Amino acid sequence: MKAAVRTKYGPPEVVSIEEVDKPTVGDDELLVRVHATTVNRTDVGYRGGTPFVVRFFSGFPRPKVAVLGTEFAGEVEAIGSKVTAYGVGDRVCGYCEGTFGAHAEFMTIQAGRLIAAIPGDWSFEQAAPSTEGSHYALSFFRRAGIKSGQDVLVNGATGAIGSAAVQIAKSLGLNVTAVCGTDHVALVESLGADRVIDYLAEDFTKDHQSYDLVIDAVGKSSFRRCRRLLKPGGIYTSSDVGFMWHGPMLALITPLFRGRKVMFVVPRSDPEGIRWLKGQIETGEFKPVIDRTYQLAQIVEAYRYVETGQKIGNVVISV
Repeated sequence: MKAAVRTKYGPPEVVSIEEVDKPTVGDDELLVRVHATTVNRTDVGYRGGTPFVVRFFSGFPRPKVAVLGTEFAGEVEAIGSKVTAYGVGDRVCGYCEGTFGAHAEFMTIQAGRLIAAIPGDWSFEQAAPSTEGSHYALSFFRRAGIKSGQDVLVNGATGAIGSAAVQIAKSLGLNVTAVCGTDHVALVESLGADRVIDYLAEDFTKDHQSYDLVIDAVGKSSFRRCRRLLKPGGIYTSSDVGFMWHGPMLALITPLFRGRKVMFVVPRSDPEGIRWLKGQIETGEFKPVIDRTYQLAQIVEAYRYVETGQKIGNVVISV
């Protein structure tokens, strides 16, 4: 089968399309014929081994996993002997960070991971970007313990995580203020934001409103700048570790004091959250935003584009 392979850390050019062995299905796994996948910030980080600490998890000095890809959409080709929830021919999409493997024509995934049935009117390309950004976004809300009726601000509302956060926040009954550039105000309004701040016209950190949760989905702000936006006991969180890893450090320190806090989220096993998110995907209530679609043979070009930091929503790879 064809796969996008890399055997060392580095720039997009370390990835090449090669013929590799088709994986064999384990007892508790699905073998999926992949029709579409994505290139996202997670793939970029693991491919480049950045930040450097990533390498202590993904392999040092060389990566342990040759084929990346955290999201997929395709058809179940075979099932293991212990799998009962899925059948051959099922159209599924899912999330496989850690094991990876979606940048290929076939992949295996444990049946207990985040896997959802693809809505009947969705193409594989529409379904592929349903899980990574939404999984991270939901983790922010669940870890923060945010309740219906509370106020949230999402900075970077046009990215994969930010656009998912706006939609999920509305599904949870939150009041959403979203931050984006001038060209994308209408898009963010269509996602359900109650109010949109154009950061090219005004500094969102000087907003008059206060919030229970501020999410920096692009890692371009800081707790210091956003602290004044938080209500007493409010929470700031970011998708980035920040300069000198100050995000995780503040997440350890600020809870020791009364008042506003920093929360650093690493998504973890959450069966209840997975069930909720699967329902959102399968009913079509959550719809990922798609920027561009590339062919598998163009994956290096896709990596280059994602690294510009200019993508809107998700970059899809048609396999």
